[in-house]
Amino acid sequence: MPRNLKEEIVFTAIMAGLMVLVMTGYNVAMAQGLSAGLPMAILTAYPLGLGVAIILDLLIVGPIAKGVAFKYIINDYMKKNTVLIGITISCLMILGMVTLMSFFGIAVEGKLSQGHVLATYGHTWIFNLIVALPLQLLIVGPIARGVLGKMQSVAAKNEEANKIEDEA
Repeated sequence: MPRNLKEEIVFTAIMAGLMVLVMTGYNVAMAQGLSAGLPMAILTAYPLGLGVAIILDLLIVGPIAKGVAFKYIINDYMKKNTVLIGITISCLMILGMVTLMSFFGIAVEGKLSQGHVLATYGHTWIFNLIVALPLQLLIVGPIARGVLGKMQSVAAKNEEANKIEDEA
């Protein structure tokens, strides 16, 4: 878990950056099929998707997911194992982000004005969840937590070195 604003920014940038990149590629490929123009379509859609995802993550989904997790799900046993806390929050984050970003995706594609909006949304939501859940839990989450762990380890070593210097 990030312990300060710098760690939160780095963690969110890695998490959102990788998730949005892969999910944008997946959704563009699902909508347009595999073609020579796919990489350019992904790169074109990526910046807006990333911006929306970061805002949703930091301002809406993240605070709600953490609040729900610590209020209703995480118990004393889980508090002893930070991995369980991380997985719980990740699952809640995935549910929230898939819910909101699926709506964003169909809005950007112009499918809100067409008929069967609920069917389109439900289809989009379930197909995004099927990819986002394992992507987050098996690939992106471990990468982001690994980088965060390295940052925290370096910060701890620096604090210890400063403490030793101050004592000398």
